[in-house]
Amino acid sequence: MDIDKDVEASVQRALIEKVRRHTGIAMNERKWTMLKGRLRRRVMALGLPDYRDYLQVLDASSEEVRDFIDLVTTNETSFFRTPRIWEYFAQSYLPQWHAAHAGTPLRIWSAAASSGEEAWTTAMLCEEFRASEPAFRYAVVGTDISDGILASARSGRYQGRNIEGLRASHPALLQKWFRSEGAQATVNDALRAHVSFRQHNLYALPRDLGQFDLVLLRNVLIYFDLDGQHAVLSNVRRAMKPDAVLIVGESESLSRVSTGFTFEQPLIYRNGRPREERDHEHA
Repeated sequence: MDIDKDVEASVQRALIEKVRRHTGIAMNERKWTMLKGRLRRRVMALGLPDYRDYLQVLDASSEEVRDFIDLVTTNETSFFRTPRIWEYFAQSYLPQWHAAHAGTPLRIWSAAASSGEEAWTTAMLCEEFRASEPAFRYAVVGTDISDGILASARSGRYQGRNIEGLRASHPALLQKWFRSEGAQATVNDALRAHVSFRQHNLYALPRDLGQFDLVLLRNVLIYFDLDGQHAVLSNVRRAMKPDAVLIVGESESLSRVSTGFTFEQPLIYRNGRPREERDHEHA
């Protein structure tokens, strides 16, 4: 049985629309080959004759929707991805924030957490900062639309390319904050005490997440069209404190999106007025 043969254009469009409806991710007909590759094994595992039948299953089952989301979302990340962002976080953001908010816990949102490397990277640097500032307190919340990938994030167990990359770039941090078990390494309890993960669709209002001082929304806006980017950024901003910082991915910019964020430096934006206005006010 060749389920890939002569898939009707209407079925292709319907599945592409399901991606947008359930994730907000914008695809077009040129992405059909990629989408088909991700869904093919699932369709065959269900014993279905074609993709039209899979559409019916998707409409009838909320559990299948969760599996569909896991299949169609892209989860690619690594520890200390884009090093200059982490240099900014450790050397500028943390000291400045702590000096201005002594006694207040820092709340950080890893808003497209994937398998958790970003959230754990953040926690490692917060712990390193806390070693010199014992009064510093923090919490990291990682969210993702995919329940499947969040299970990996919660486990805190890593092996292969990502853990080898951490071993090469930050061997002392790996030894300090992970338990090594052969080729595998697991985050230790000191980090777990400050990091939590939960499912969240960025297209939905962040009703129960609370307010954050720093949001990492990296390498996710590229998957949305302009309207989708505006919706996601508006939702994210609702969960940000006044003057909070937003960090985006290396191939992303807010220059084409009308939002309440102001440019600070490449990849870094502020929720509120431009820095020049704030500096003038406090001069």
